[in-house]
Amino acid sequence: MRITSVKENEFYFIAIEGDLDASSSIQLDQAIEEALSKNETKIIVDCSQLEYISSAGLGVFMSYIQDFQANNISLILCHLSEKVLNVFQILGLDELIKIAATKEEAKNLIG
Repeated sequence: MRITSVKENEFYFIAIEGDLDASSSIQLDQAIEEALSKNETKIIVDCSQLEYISSAGLGVFMSYIQDFQANNISLILCHLSEKVLNVFQILGLDELIKIAATKEEAKNLIG
């Protein structure tokens, strides 16, 4: 599993590659914490290379939802595979976390 982060204009991109499970979810948590420490408010998570997400990985996203809402921070996931998107939909997390088909759509949703 590999996570990379890059700032492009007003957007902060986090890219996830591989499997997001209990051991690797710590890396995702650190990447989001880093974005928050830099006062980023427009975070886009590129999941195009995300092959699997466990409950621990989902838990990382869930743990930030209230903080993001309270601090006016936008987090959008994009390029989810059908399998990963299905997990979000079954659990109803697509109602709590914004999901876009592409990076461009994610940028437009954030504004």
